[in-house]
Amino acid sequence: MTTLRVGVGSGNPVKRRAVELALGSAADADLPGGPTGVAIESVPVDSGVSEQPTGHAETIAGAENRAAAVLDAEPRDRDAAPDDGATYDLGVGIEGGVAGFDGADGRYLIMWAAVTDGDRAGRAAGPSLALPGDVAARIDDGEELGPVMDGLLGTDGVATRGGAAGALTNGRVDRAEALAAGVSGALGPFVSELY
Repeated sequence: MTTLRVGVGSGNPVKRRAVELALGSAADADLPGGPTGVAIESVPVDSGVSEQPTGHAETIAGAENRAAAVLDAEPRDRDAAPDDGATYDLGVGIEGGVAGFDGADGRYLIMWAAVTDGDRAGRAAGPSLALPGDVAARIDDGEELGPVMDGLLGTDGVATRGGAAGALTNGRVDRAEALAAGVSGALGPFVSELY
């Protein structure tokens, strides 16, 4: 293999950037198959979960569903599809949700990532951030975090930029970097001999 083909199960540019950050450059010798290049493509797929996942189980399922769906997706450019029948070497799914934690009051923004090659799979979480009480109450009433944050900030499309993580920390947590932490952890079974 000369190029590692990676599909990101989302059209969100922040999620694609997170995968770029996690994979680094092809010079990283620990990438699966020892590629000389990495090609990362956004592959919009359905998460198979609600628009606003609540709880860790639903958020993890969304990430895993996205990663698996990438491997089943048709190539966007049939002429560029490889001859070996596989469209992507790795599928990556990233899902954000809202959940509580045992021993901690309130609701938290959570992030989960999953990576699969069709045989093996890895999953990991990114950072979790406490939600303000009024935001958590609106989520509990059935609203989605992105539109709630857009309304509070007077913006549109916060999820494709700094996200709630950036807004809740006044820019101290970069959403792409936070998601990249989850993706990096999910790559564990593919880059470490300990698995």
